[in-house]
Amino acid sequence: MSDTDEMTINLLLVGRTQSGKSASGNSLLGSFDFDSHLSPSSVTTCCRLGCSCRISGFTRRNGHELALRVHVMDTPGYPHSSLSKEEVQQAVRAALAQHFGDEGLHLALLVLRADLPLCEEESHTIQLVQELLGPTWKNFTAILFTHADKVEEAGLNGDKYLHIASDTLLNLLSSIQQRYIFVDNQANTLQEERKTILRKIMEFIRQNSYQVLLVK
Repeated sequence: MSDTDEMTINLLLVGRTQSGKSASGNSLLGSFDFDSHLSPSSVTTCCRLGCSCRISGFTRRNGHELALRVHVMDTPGYPHSSLSKEEVQQAVRAALAQHFGDEGLHLALLVLRADLPLCEEESHTIQLVQELLGPTWKNFTAILFTHADKVEEAGLNGDKYLHIASDTLLNLLSSIQQRYIFVDNQANTLQEERKTILRKIMEFIRQNSYQVLLVK
């Protein structure tokens, strides 16, 4: 956090292959920094940092209007089609230290597909998040449910979706204090979708008293 009329939030994207991490990163940045397309194998093979343009007048703190900049780190999916857990973990650790080592991490976004049930592969990803962030990981993690359009097509809203969710998912949400966002990366009004997502993320960060996780 700087002392100027601007603040920067640092976000980490984690999730299984083809979960929609890179597409979500592009939505958060309002750009196409990250390669995202359908593929039979993992698309993202290394960590990449994307930085948004300045969003003027986005938020207020202590009575002052602040502009916002968003830094998003995209990471290889895990499980990965060509990288081992150790290789993914080593790459993410190094990138966290390089890009967020001085300022810290505001929030890790665990990306889950809303149109698929939570399965063993996600448990591996959750374990990876725990190992990367350490014992306070629950304070710095939120869930991004991608493919929200599929939820709507099924005649469900967020509340109805969670009403029929598995106990495993509900317990995970409870452990991270119900921090979740539904994302439609195919939305026609992508800029409005972006503002909605960023406002919710900012609310999570405020609830956490603007704390950061130091990742050196």
